[in-house]
Amino acid sequence: MLSPAQRPPEPQPEQVSGARLVVEALERAGAEYIFGYPGGAIMPVYDALTGSSLKHILVRHEQAAALAADAYARVTGKAGVCLATSGPGATNLITGIANAFMDSVPMVAITGQVPTTLMGTDAFQEIDTFGLMMPIVKHSFLVRDPANIPHVFAQAFRIATSGRPGPVLIDLPKNVTNGFAPRCEPPSPQPQPPAFDGAAIAAADALIAAASKPLLYVGGGVAMAGAEEALRRFVARTAIPSVATLKGLGSIPTDDPTFIGMLGMHGSRAANIAVEECDLLICIGARFDDRATGKLASFAPNAKVIHLDADPSEIGKLRRAEVGFAGDIVAALDAFEATPDVGGWLAHCQGRKRLWAPRYDAPGQGIYAPALLKTLADKAGDGAIFTCDVGLHQMWVAQHCRFSRPQAHLTSGGLGTMGYGVPAGIGALLAEPDATVITVSGDGSFMMNVQELATLRRYRLPLKIVLIDNSQLGMVRQWQELFFEENFSEIDLSDNPDFSEVAHAFGIEAFTIDHRSQVAGAIDRLLGTSGPILMHVRIDPRENVWPLVPPNSPNVEMLEKRW
Repeated sequence: MLSPAQRPPEPQPEQVSGARLVVEALERAGAEYIFGYPGGAIMPVYDALTGSSLKHILVRHEQAAALAADAYARVTGKAGVCLATSGPGATNLITGIANAFMDSVPMVAITGQVPTTLMGTDAFQEIDTFGLMMPIVKHSFLVRDPANIPHVFAQAFRIATSGRPGPVLIDLPKNVTNGFAPRCEPPSPQPQPPAFDGAAIAAADALIAAASKPLLYVGGGVAMAGAEEALRRFVARTAIPSVATLKGLGSIPTDDPTFIGMLGMHGSRAANIAVEECDLLICIGARFDDRATGKLASFAPNAKVIHLDADPSEIGKLRRAEVGFAGDIVAALDAFEATPDVGGWLAHCQGRKRLWAPRYDAPGQGIYAPALLKTLADKAGDGAIFTCDVGLHQMWVAQHCRFSRPQAHLTSGGLGTMGYGVPAGIGALLAEPDATVITVSGDGSFMMNVQELATLRRYRLPLKIVLIDNSQLGMVRQWQELFFEENFSEIDLSDNPDFSEVAHAFGIEAFTIDHRSQVAGAIDRLLGTSGPILMHVRIDPRENVWPLVPPNSPNVEMLEKRW
């Protein structure tokens, strides 16, 4: 029998448990899905989930919970929610939370914690989650009183989704979720973004009107700000050509005549040359990161800069801007009135785009992945969502697939997380159940979260997986070939399992192709299957991704290989 000191507190009239307050706070915040994995310190919350409106998705690894929540957030625009216990459960969330932080994705991550009386004692499954997460979250909460739960959760969702979005951690000691407090409904203030300075609008308009070669540099912040339509209105008014970062793809449809291509390390020659030649760069929701700019000192060398971003700390951080706007991107784009004469400049960029268009007539009978992916994207149509892992295939998807909206291209841009693809496909399917969701993975990345095939099977999620297998860590191999004198160190994955048999073991349909003549029929089978399916594609291990800008080089010094 427990002594009086050991017994959990008894609820007082009109009081509910901390765990119940957590569930009610999530419901109040509009959460629909929670991605998680139970364990000791978070068990009170799991107990309170029963009977709630929340739909819990039991993944097979906490990292996948965070990555699925990340993708769910990118598609819906709402904060994704993930849940894990203390200690290893919390540490397994770290990669997914860091991924959301790097790509500015709204997320609320909830972790269990040992009781406050045991904190600091090296108790079983105790870890300083608050301290560990501090560099990779927008804000952290350690809740010590159940009465604070409603207020903390309301703040967490507001912080995660406002301004520059990002992940927020809520660490919940077990005695807090087991404790009791009265119900309360916290106020839910909706902060308004700061208004733009009229003088800055006028200054930007003057730069746009005076430019003869203006260019839009579009980043992932456009989608995060819900500014796609405003951007398209601006492009329709001005016909200014554009380039996009990896995360910015789809903000302007990739088949729009004003879109020149992706810039950067694996960007198109036409896009990188347009940046080189432009005299005004209008950066919208991008942060001048090294993958996009190459050698920063040589980036857009002839251009003045207008910079629009939700985060004021990005303005002028890496590149001085003649005019900077921090705040509401939609309001700024709609306020611009200048309509420069760009007909000749646009035609020039379009001519370069046609001249340097990708070729798909690779010699031989082996499967050429860029051609396969282009065919797949064309057949899947504009409604499809692609989720990617990290490696050669990720760049091939960005270069050769079509995107009519940013939510159609989910990729780990900042952190470069191998293993992102399948969990992201799960999150995307739950966000848009009627969409065709395709995960393109590589053999290295796929093994990072292969256990999530069980999650697909459990929830009967019709994810279509294209596994491009070169039996190598292909991106690493390419760099060793080009920059390490072909010293191929530890990139051989030729002892991979039979991936079709692996999928079958999880109860998922799968098949393998290795010849070009099989591609058309395989894509039809992939898209025509109603349940989850894996298409295993064997390609030449020597295949590389082109173009490639060597490290610390200007983007115009890209390496290319053509036949």
